[in-house]
Amino acid sequence: MSASPSAGPLRLAIIGAGAIGGLAGAYMTQAGHDVVLVDRWREHVDAMNASGLAIDGVRGALTVPVRAMLPEHLKAPLEGVLVATKSQHTLEAMRQILPLLKPDSFIVSFQNGFNEPAIADLLQHAGLGGMHQVIGSIPNYGGALLDPGQIEFVHEGPIQLGEMLGPRTERLGKLESMLSALTDVQLSDNIWGQIWAKEVYSAQVVFSALVDAPISESLGQERYARVAGAVVREALEIAEANGIVVEAFDFFDPDNYRPVTAQDTERLLRNIQHAIWLLKKDQNTGYRFRKRGSGIWWDIVYRNRPSEVRASNGKLVEYGRQAGADTRLNARLCDMIYEVENGVRPLGFANYLELEAYVAEIGKSLP
Repeated sequence: MSASPSAGPLRLAIIGAGAIGGLAGAYMTQAGHDVVLVDRWREHVDAMNASGLAIDGVRGALTVPVRAMLPEHLKAPLEGVLVATKSQHTLEAMRQILPLLKPDSFIVSFQNGFNEPAIADLLQHAGLGGMHQVIGSIPNYGGALLDPGQIEFVHEGPIQLGEMLGPRTERLGKLESMLSALTDVQLSDNIWGQIWAKEVYSAQVVFSALVDAPISESLGQERYARVAGAVVREALEIAEANGIVVEAFDFFDPDNYRPVTAQDTERLLRNIQHAIWLLKKDQNTGYRFRKRGSGIWWDIVYRNRPSEVRASNGKLVEYGRQAGADTRLNARLCDMIYEVENGVRPLGFANYLELEAYVAEIGKSLP
């Protein structure tokens, strides 16, 4: 089956018009591309259709007239689909659109997590194809869906994009051009390795969500950054046990998370501080941001709903166990987040001290 779209511009449906999908859809629409934003939150869809998508944050205020609809109003055939839901809702969203797909449709997992194999399996079982229809991506910009029709653009960042199978394709080039309306797009020939890299790196983002505090008070403190560094080092070992070549990206270099000496650890801590600076440098605009933590923190504290940890870093732990890797630290971290979500553990710095003690107990402190 061909991996290339029909001649002419791509038509895209973005499933999940929250911060990540909404920002991409708004900027591509503004650039004149054929995009429809699809979301199951009726009030959000109604607000976008009535007044456009209002964006504020790092680039200032902007309102973009967009085309939005509920999933049940989509019509076949769909050419290209960007799935931008939370990871735990991926298969539910895919099952809704399966009847609208054709063998040469393509799906982009525009999310956190290891969603590509599950998407490919679903396509294969539906008789549509499989992994050759799937494009992997890492949207490294950040935002928040505040209210119906209102998004906050929290930080800048590039998009990594690549075919899951085979060489670069015409459809990949067209998609690169479209998404460039939002931010820098970097094409990858090892997107699976980069997806792993994002999830390895994100272990410290999960760690930061154990407290209700700005990142400057969590990862920004050397004592806590040491614990986070130990968590990421174990996550990197899980990737390596799975035979993954973990790719560097943006502000993450896996080599920094293999410290052997105290000097190596100092370099790692400086790297973490630099990453925090990069995340915050675009926010000196005078705008008062409502989202001041990770997406995981945002879900727990602001949205009062389970985060996507089970479908992202929880999946990392599953991969580790299957490969016989030591997953104790990441498993403990995930369990602590689940306890927070279930209301049996409060957010607070006591969580950091507990995890710090566990790092020492199992002999995983940084040099």
